[in-house]
Amino acid sequence: MGFQIKYGFLFFLIGSTTFAQSKLNSFLKPSDTLNVSRRNVVIISEASLAGLTLLGLNQLWYDDFEKSKFHTINDNNEWLQMDKFGHVFSSYQLSRFGADVLKWSGVGKKNQLIYGSALSFAFLTTVEVFDGFSKEWGFSWGDILANGLGTGLHVGQELLWDKQRISIKYSFHQTGYAIQNPDKLGNNFQEQLLKDYNGQTYWLSLNLHSFFTDSKMPKWLNIAFGYGANGMLSGTKDIDNQLLTNSARYRQYYLSFDVNLKSIQTNSPLLKTILSVLNTIKVPFPTLEFSKKGGVFHLLYY
Repeated sequence: MGFQIKYGFLFFLIGSTTFAQSKLNSFLKPSDTLNVSRRNVVIISEASLAGLTLLGLNQLWYDDFEKSKFHTINDNNEWLQMDKFGHVFSSYQLSRFGADVLKWSGVGKKNQLIYGSALSFAFLTTVEVFDGFSKEWGFSWGDILANGLGTGLHVGQELLWDKQRISIKYSFHQTGYAIQNPDKLGNNFQEQLLKDYNGQTYWLSLNLHSFFTDSKMPKWLNIAFGYGANGMLSGTKDIDNQLLTNSARYRQYYLSFDVNLKSIQTNSPLLKTILSVLNTIKVPFPTLEFSKKGGVFHLLYY
């Protein structure tokens, strides 16, 4: 292929990519006024996605477990409450994303909060109802309360400050516990992300500049308070857990810095969308850990 043809093809690809990105940026840019077409797309898409997800859960997950009459359980003492923090995180992020896509369609702030949070809470409550008909689990009022706390944290900040000064974030590292009980903690990395509570940490990430607006603190700088737990092979403390881990389960508390990725200035709606999604994850930083075993300094913790 000649020089002109090769570089002509290269310039064509660059031009096509630039045009495609420009169209994508235009599509992702939030509407200043109500865009009925976008709103309808959001409603149909969210309803369809929620329905398909619930159908998939019912057929691919719950069908593997024995059904029962609807029943409730009290699991508030399990996993040192790590599962409850997971519910708070999920409901907060679903509420935030629900409001963001409604904002994209030009829906007013009040309706963003009402319908975004309602969809989040309704979806997670439906999953809880599925649990209620499964013999393996049960409907947990503790989970419902945690869902309400996560949704409330998002809505409450918007009503009080018109912004999210405090975010709930997540980080994960693999542990040696999953291999000892893969059915409960996961057979592979993807499963362990959701099931191995020993490697999960949930963070309250506070944006310092938003609390001290007259200061010269960087707008991206956050201080983060984390909670985790260790030494768990099952939901509750038992003899098998003690024998297999040779260590009692215990709580962990963390102090670290973080980055508010949404504060990074850019004119690209595509990059803003990517940063908003990545802002659910705690950025690794030097971290202090406190537990019954004393204090530990981590050069980088995630």
